[in-house]
Amino acid sequence: MRAGRGVAVILAAWLVLPLVPVVLWSFARGWRFPDLLPGDWSLAAWSGVLAPSSDVPEALLTGVALGLAVTAAALVLGVPAGRALGRGRFRGKAAVEVAILAPLIVPPVAYVFGVQALLMPLGLVPTAAGVALAHLVPVLPYVILVMAAVFANQDARFEDQALSLGASRAQVWRHVTLPAIRPGLTAAALFAFLVSWGQYLLTLAVGGGRVTTPPLALYAYLASGRNDIAAAIAALSLLPGIAVILLARRALPRAPAVAP
Repeated sequence: MRAGRGVAVILAAWLVLPLVPVVLWSFARGWRFPDLLPGDWSLAAWSGVLAPSSDVPEALLTGVALGLAVTAAALVLGVPAGRALGRGRFRGKAAVEVAILAPLIVPPVAYVFGVQALLMPLGLVPTAAGVALAHLVPVLPYVILVMAAVFANQDARFEDQALSLGASRAQVWRHVTLPAIRPGLTAAALFAFLVSWGQYLLTLAVGGGRVTTPPLALYAYLASGRNDIAAAIAALSLLPGIAVILLARRALPRAPAVAP
C-alpha cells in the first residue's frame, strides 16, 4: 500500500512538474538557457493579459461558453446512445462501437478538414455554432463510452420494479436511474468540458480565426515570440479545468477510508 502511494505521488509530481516553468515564465521578462530561474522578473505579462484592451478575457469567456454548450449537447446525445450500447444487443453493434471510436483513432488533422467541409455548405463556417458542432466530434466518443460502461454495470431490474409498482417513465428516470448513473454522468461531463476546452485545430479550421478561445490566443502569442504572455494565458487556462475537477470531486462518491 505504501509503495503504491509512493508511486502515485511520484507520478503526480511528474505530471505537475511541467507546469512549474509555465508559471515562472508568466512572471519573467526574459529567461535564457542555462539559467535555472529567470534573471529578470516582471508583472508585464499579467498586466497585458488582464488589461481592458486585451482579447484574452473574451477568449476565456468564449472557451467557457463553448465548453458548457458542448458538454450539455454531448450529454443529451451521449446518454441515450450510451444506454443503447451498454444494455442493447443488436446486429452491427461492434461496427457502431468502432465508428464511435473513429475520431479517437484517426489523427486529428485527418478529420478536421472533413468536418470543415461538411459545415461550410451549411453556413456554419466561421461561426461559434459551427465550432460547437465540430467540438462534438472528439467529445461524443468519451461521453458515449463512459455512459455505455455505466449502463452496462447498472442493474436494470430496479427500473422494471419501479415501473411495475406504477411509477411513470419520468419518475423512474428521476428517482431510480439518475441517482444510479450520477457519478458516471459527472465523469462524462468532466471529460466533455476538458476535451472541448483544449481544442485548437477544430476551432481554428471551423472558427476561421473569428472564434477565439484560449488555445488560439496562446499559440498566437507563442508564434509572435511572447512566451511570457503565452505562459500567463496557459496559467489562466488551468483555472476552469481545476474548477470543473473540484466540482466533480464533490459530486463523485469518495472511496471509504482505509486504515494504514
